[in-house]
Amino acid sequence: MSTREAHSEAVRIDPHTKTTTTGHEWDGIEELDTPLPRWWVVTFYATILWSIGYFLAYPALPTLEGGTQGLIGWHSRASVARDMEQLNEIRGPVLERLANAPLEEIEARPQLLSAVRALGAAAFANNCAGCHGAGAQGAKGYPNLNDDDWLWGGKLSDIRRTIEHGVRWDADKETRSETMPAFGRDGLLDAKQISLVADQLRAMAKLPGGMATAQGAKLFDDNCSVCHGVDGKGNRDMGAPNLTDALWLFGSDKETIASRIANGGGGVMPAWKDRLDEPTIKALAIYVHTLGGGE
Repeated sequence: MSTREAHSEAVRIDPHTKTTTTGHEWDGIEELDTPLPRWWVVTFYATILWSIGYFLAYPALPTLEGGTQGLIGWHSRASVARDMEQLNEIRGPVLERLANAPLEEIEARPQLLSAVRALGAAAFANNCAGCHGAGAQGAKGYPNLNDDDWLWGGKLSDIRRTIEHGVRWDADKETRSETMPAFGRDGLLDAKQISLVADQLRAMAKLPGGMATAQGAKLFDDNCSVCHGVDGKGNRDMGAPNLTDALWLFGSDKETIASRIANGGGGVMPAWKDRLDEPTIKALAIYVHTLGGGE
């Protein structure tokens, strides 16, 4: 007797359920060949038919020239374009007033200011939050935009210029380009002198463990005061930070300060004038200015 014949003979009607068995048995346990519910089978085939219809109606297959177009001619890009047109129609009056009004005048008009800040908040989330944080709180190497500690100035015009032209952005000729020298790497100061300057800076900022010395003070006066000022209060025209407060962009521990002295450089911010239109840049400037630290 063949295996198929033996299997066929093993198939029987279960006396309890009246359902055909599969012919499989293990230790007296038989497997029933219960058919799927009719509603399930109908639903399964209906989903197949639906998928075929969806495949034919909408863009589905990529081709060398783009992709299948679909019978109804719908495209996600066209849908987004229509949505953007509708949004621009809604924003149109606000954008027109924003484009024509001076920055100071916008802040003086509460209703317009509210609408512009909403535009600025959306633009900030899309373009600035990646570095400065969703709440503009900043991070190591990225300034906090909520306080009044500004490297390049906190007036509306200052903020707008920084957004437009960036910081140390080589592709923009009007970028803020001043950079701190690398005193150690370029051989201007040796390791001992850098350590003395780091101690002096920590003492000027009244940080724990800071140690002011006559040597450190002279080194600071000879090498740092031309940018940071003789009192260490900084110089916004050069982007030189205030060294006497507790706000340190890259960290206030001695090792970090010594590394900054030795290697110099500074942060980089893109110029946005070729990426964003003028109303968006103005909205961003106003939004940042009204976060709490604007001057």
